[in-house]
Amino acid sequence: MSTPIKSDDFYIKECLRLAKKGVGFVSPNPLVGCVVVRDGKIIARGYHHKYGQKHAEIDALDKIAGKAKDATLYVNLEPCSIYGKTPPCTKRIIEEKIGRVVVGCLDKNPLISGKGVKALKKAGIAVESGILKFECEMLNQFFFKWVRTGLPYVTLKIAKTSDGFVAGSNGERINITSEDSQKEVHRLRSFYDSVLIGKNTALNDNSKLTVRKVKGRQPFRIVLDTQGELTGNRNLHLLTDKYADKTMIITGKNSLKNILKKLAKKGISSILVEGGPAVWSSFIKAKLVDQVIVYTSKKILKTGIPYSKNFNLDKLKTKYEYKYKKGIDEVKIKYLNIY
Repeated sequence: MSTPIKSDDFYIKECLRLAKKGVGFVSPNPLVGCVVVRDGKIIARGYHHKYGQKHAEIDALDKIAGKAKDATLYVNLEPCSIYGKTPPCTKRIIEEKIGRVVVGCLDKNPLISGKGVKALKKAGIAVESGILKFECEMLNQFFFKWVRTGLPYVTLKIAKTSDGFVAGSNGERINITSEDSQKEVHRLRSFYDSVLIGKNTALNDNSKLTVRKVKGRQPFRIVLDTQGELTGNRNLHLLTDKYADKTMIITGKNSLKNILKKLAKKGISSILVEGGPAVWSSFIKAKLVDQVIVYTSKKILKTGIPYSKNFNLDKLKTKYEYKYKKGIDEVKIKYLNIY
């Protein structure tokens, strides 16, 4: 009995599933998954496991070396055509005599964009691109922003009560959201290269900013401290715990954009800004925010520290947004930019 032929969408979805296995390990490189198919059957799977290691296409082709002739290779991102830490994937695809390549979206790296597809076509390989393009592009927003602008992708994470407060009247920390939402935030941290807060949040909350409630990579922890007030403070978890070497205290009067440029040059392609209100407002005012994730609980404080005095979440101009429930909390994700 022959294997039913599935659609290109089906195999690109499998590439996306595989690509996500690299979350937290491949940055600042993109997330990429690959499957090789013959006669409706997947004969090899691969994904980019870790920064500097083999790309997804090579990971898959190594498993069937010399046996991929005339097969179809699916990949969510255009194969690279330049030498970097590894040889170009297009070269290996051509050598293996793949018959057809299906690409989710083009690579937005100016050094590659369109050139990988062009190289494959020149070698006589049939190429189709734009399969589940939106899903494929959204998966690699961090990489696209970083490689095109020289700046990290910036997400504001706001947890507020239904009446708009994020802390008590004196700034005291209050557990606003449910355990389900808190676990999701820990998972979010593992996705981002770094988590950023301001000095006041560091002092008031004695934040850890670690990944504890789920398994995942520990991000770098960044604190904006213009006056250098935190230096030598031995009471802060950020400066004394076992991840202290992953804490960066940024002092001095630097523009946020210059700070982000310097962080990007260090390979930090994504930042989750967790607070507080003054920092969120500064990022919004400087037009440096790409995404906002808002967790709203059913709690009502009536008084306290509002999430902002300078911007209204409902009036932010968005290019795409959606909402869902996480436990008893409402979650809204707003994309201010799409790359």
